[in-house]
Amino acid sequence: MGLPFEQQARESARAFEAFSEYLKLGPERSLAAVAQKLSKSEQLLKRWSARFDWPARVAAHAAHLALVERQATEAAVRDEAAEWLERRKEHRKEEWAVRGELLKAGREALRRWWANEKRSASFDGITRMLDLASRLGRLSSGMPTDHTEVSGEISATLDVEWEVALKRAYGGPKATGEVVEAEVVSESVPLVAPGKEKV
Repeated sequence: MGLPFEQQARESARAFEAFSEYLKLGPERSLAAVAQKLSKSEQLLKRWSARFDWPARVAAHAAHLALVERQATEAAVRDEAAEWLERRKEHRKEEWAVRGELLKAGREALRRWWANEKRSASFDGITRMLDLASRLGRLSSGMPTDHTEVSGEISATLDVEWEVALKRAYGGPKATGEVVEAEVVSESVPLVAPGKEKV
């Protein structure tokens, strides 16, 4: 079946033309205006309007337009959402790739830093590069990038953890009994290697 505002069964071409003109007039439509425009009798238009239910067909047309507009809007929103989802995926892949490059560069810079006796490179810059690599990795994999600070009476545990971490990073004292001093300034990592002078 056709839509209510399309030509109906047993509706003549002249009657449908009159309805179409009536529909096109918009909110200010009237039978008198259609009669004048088509040079038809207003009484004839009244009969056609009653017989083919013009008011209901006008309402059906308005409802149809609203539905089409809503569907178009929803389709546009879905398309845009799909586009942004794809952009997010691409961005995450790019972040992950950059994270890998930064991590590789940071490790290479760290290796060169330890190999260079003069250590002209900035250790602080290297640590920032590695930190950025870590943050990008966490962002692209959906992991949290912030940490909740824990406070309380746990200084002894932290001291032990620092000692273990420092021993892993720089090794322990030599068997000869040589003592290696390490100084922590602000929150930066101590720049002392086994058997090396402080930087």
